[in-house]
Amino acid sequence: MSDWYRDFANSGVGHTITKQLGLPRPAVLRRYEPGAPLLDGPAVIGSAGESRLRDTLTAVLKDAGVPVLSPVVADGGTDGERLGAVLLDATGVTGPADLAAAHDFLAPAVKRLGASGRVLVLADPPSDADSPAQVAARQALEGLVRSIAKELRNGGTANLLLVPAGAEASVPGPVRFFLSGRSAYVDGQVARLTAADVPGDQDDERPLAGKVAVVTGAARGIGASIARVMARDGAHVVAVDVPAAGQSLADVANEIGGTAFQLDITAPDAAERLIAHLHERHGGVDVVVHNAGITRDKLLVNMDAARWNSVMAVNLQAQLDITSALLDAEGVLRPGARVIAVSSQSGIAGNRGQTNYAASKAGVIGMVRAWAPAFAERGATINAVAPGFIVTEMTATMPFGTREIGSRINSLQQGGLPVDVAETIAWLAQPSAAGVNGQVVRVCGQSFLGA
Repeated sequence: MSDWYRDFANSGVGHTITKQLGLPRPAVLRRYEPGAPLLDGPAVIGSAGESRLRDTLTAVLKDAGVPVLSPVVADGGTDGERLGAVLLDATGVTGPADLAAAHDFLAPAVKRLGASGRVLVLADPPSDADSPAQVAARQALEGLVRSIAKELRNGGTANLLLVPAGAEASVPGPVRFFLSGRSAYVDGQVARLTAADVPGDQDDERPLAGKVAVVTGAARGIGASIARVMARDGAHVVAVDVPAAGQSLADVANEIGGTAFQLDITAPDAAERLIAHLHERHGGVDVVVHNAGITRDKLLVNMDAARWNSVMAVNLQAQLDITSALLDAEGVLRPGARVIAVSSQSGIAGNRGQTNYAASKAGVIGMVRAWAPAFAERGATINAVAPGFIVTEMTATMPFGTREIGSRINSLQQGGLPVDVAETIAWLAQPSAAGVNGQVVRVCGQSFLGA
């Protein structure tokens, strides 16, 4: 899907005109391709505080074949090779005075960041601090990272990983995701890790090999993209959608070598039928993606009960019913299972004319947070992905002005693609994401709306 303004701004004449007029120039983002290197240039690791994760970060980069420069070399001016990533290990900060080290390292290093470069800060969670000064310093890092994300250009992103003591083994998978092209449209985000049993033998080219993955709403749009990425990563995909979308659903399933399963997820027996299919045909399920969703937009004062109830039924109640049934059905949800629910930026920030939709998507976030402990007890995880403005066939029908504003009001100055949502979901489905549980990851280019 072409972005006319981005393409124009990056053309010869467009670059000249946008520069003269002071207009933004959205970058062509570095997205994941199988076999591509983790980064397009070397990385540098800096410290603030005790920095207990430095060896782990160095090992992740070296295992991926990424050269690691010393901070002295990386700080040596703006000449020479551009950096692919700047990593700051800020674990162990004790007070605001420690933040000076963060500034002293980041300021010159970020200046040398290349196109689609990555800034990744790792820190202790503020909630685990021992004093007000420690809480303040750890919380300050969130403001630092979100601000860096808004300052970066050329497709660069900045994100923050909170790593409590004891969760060190959970670090490598999330680090690889946030450095890779998989996270092209994930910017200015904060994710907290937990201690988990993380397999050490994941095939990063086909991390879902041998897994069975259910994707609802898979006949088109974001759902179809999720199915394709899951299949690319090795999963056998059970593509689910309503009977009315049967032909499109069959086309997607045939394309990826998956299974089409026609199902109205709001039907009283929907969970029972899905579980029976998974048990009889596949012997269980490893990944469930609750993607199916609808909109029935109206201002609240003009919204009838049918609009409200239909959105709640599809977007929220069906997810609750199916997940609950999977938890109760013996032997269907396999060990190490992953459930990923699709929320929305509207569920975080709200949106005019979408009280029903926003309420349902906020409810999805609540569902994920509430069930996270129960999933952790099983060695499984449940998370949510909240897309921002994603360019689809549906957004293409919007008025030109509305579409342009929606796609530009984020730090990356462009709309995301369905594959950006799919890549984040596929990452959360990986065995190496075992330490990510009960989290909400926004795929929004750091939208200026919401948290």
